[in-house]
Amino acid sequence: MANVAVIGAQWGDEGKGKVVDWLASRADVVVRFQGGHNAGHTLVVGNQTYKLSLLPSGVVRGKLGVIGNGVVLDPDALLSEISRVRGQGLDVGPHNLRIAENVPLILPLHPAIDKAREEARGEAKIGTTGRGIGPAYEDKVARRAIRLCDLAEPETLSAKLDELLLHHNTLLKGLGAATFEKQELLDKLVALAPKLLPYAEAVWERLDEARHGNKRVLFEGAQAVMLDVDHGTYPFVTSSNTVAGNAAAGAGIGPHGIGTVLGIAKAYTTRVGSGPFPTELFDDVGKRLGERGREFGTVTGRPRRCGWFDACLVRQAVKVGGIQGLALTKLDVLDGLEELKICTGYRIEGEVVKRLPAALGAQAKAEPIYETLEGWTQSTQGARSWAELPATAIKYVKRIEELVEAPVTLLSTSPERDDTILVSDPFAG
Repeated sequence: MANVAVIGAQWGDEGKGKVVDWLASRADVVVRFQGGHNAGHTLVVGNQTYKLSLLPSGVVRGKLGVIGNGVVLDPDALLSEISRVRGQGLDVGPHNLRIAENVPLILPLHPAIDKAREEARGEAKIGTTGRGIGPAYEDKVARRAIRLCDLAEPETLSAKLDELLLHHNTLLKGLGAATFEKQELLDKLVALAPKLLPYAEAVWERLDEARHGNKRVLFEGAQAVMLDVDHGTYPFVTSSNTVAGNAAAGAGIGPHGIGTVLGIAKAYTTRVGSGPFPTELFDDVGKRLGERGREFGTVTGRPRRCGWFDACLVRQAVKVGGIQGLALTKLDVLDGLEELKICTGYRIEGEVVKRLPAALGAQAKAEPIYETLEGWTQSTQGARSWAELPATAIKYVKRIEELVEAPVTLLSTSPERDDTILVSDPFAG
């Protein structure tokens, strides 16, 4: 059986949690390969709702969870999340959660610098969560990051903290923010060592064993392609590569091990935070989508901006993200709308283009070109087969397939895990 990588095909919050949970129940190993606790998946299992930010979704299904080296890990956030889900009855420990020994750690100084810089931007805020994700990735690239394996070497920690504080305290002082003392951070890390090191291992070895053992591995992406630091709406993006290709580097496997790439997209579009959004709606329809879809960020709690489905955007995500099939979510939110619109291109200063340009100024000028389709009055909520859908809903889905140049392999019609129409099995390869 093939492995599967799941990534977002819009700006995140596409309902990946439900789809990943559905797939995780059929996988043997579930791997997080990028991002940090700025990600958020909501899983509804029976009468329990689990909100996960760092833990791979597979732990909810009793599967082995792996946090790969491509993640930036906040120790306090992880331990708090483990404690919370244990309180909900989940069994989580080193026996079913493994963390790459070379994963970079988020320290208290990272959110401090994150928030100080965002405050200094004033009206030009990026919309960061302020959780230190970006600064932690910066330290990784600058080769000054403290990694999980360093907790086993107090002398290494001490030397690395000197370099880290030289950089960050200088920045914090310049921004008028409080600085950090070395001994306080060192004591904190030494105290964390016995709590975290039991989870640490060379996860690339475990994944290689899984490959040779013909195990099913699910790679669980966070955020989405249009938030990718290279391919997204820069600078209003996250700090990691969110495309499926990063599953290899972020987990420690060869690119051949990624398997089938499944992209998740809503039947409309949402975005949290700042940045361009050509199809955003400011009218009653946009308000209705937000209310019916319960559109609030899982991590931030901020209301999501809502708009029509942008086929140009998703087609772009399909191409650069390596997406082979789409899971279309929240179709039921569109129930009752007399007409629907799909963005098929943009007009920028009179020129028609079929992709969102890379330049920030051009992105801001992009005006959507719409195709109008007939809506439906019947309810699609809870549908589990094509036969239960109205003809106009099927026509809408088929038109999306044509425009984004990718098949819809899964269709979700409610938050419930089993309210899913399966067209083809991603694990079949």
